[in-house]
Amino acid sequence: QVQLVESGGGLVQAGDSLRLSCAASGGTFSSYAMAWFRQAPGKEREFIGGSGGSTRYADSVKGRFTISRDNAKNTMYLQMNSLKPEDTAVYYCAAVRGMSVVRVRSSYQYWGQGTQVTVSS
Repeated sequence: QVQLVESGGGLVQAGDSLRLSCAASGGTFSSYAMAWFRQAPGKEREFIGGSGGSTRYADSVKGRFTISRDNAKNTMYLQMNSLKPEDTAVYYCAAVRGMSVVRVRSSYQYWGQGTQVTVSS
């Protein structure tokens, strides 16, 4: 059983940067594809990007957000730059066994509890 814990959320102003972390335990971290999703109030949970055999991003964050992972620390990161008010959401990390990063929420076996990111204008 894999446990995921996100951290690093907070309240920032538009244009600021923020880095989220996702710490994993209970599994062989390098054996899992990891992803970030976010869910804004009243909206579906959406794929932001992920890291496995390759790194993928949603078009909405490409060029502003960067995903990295440190397998030695069992941690994945989400560096968010040039934040916009529309980036306001609860951010979740997710994991699935294997190396394929997929955009489909239901494909992921394990989820963190989420961390709130609020971007003020």
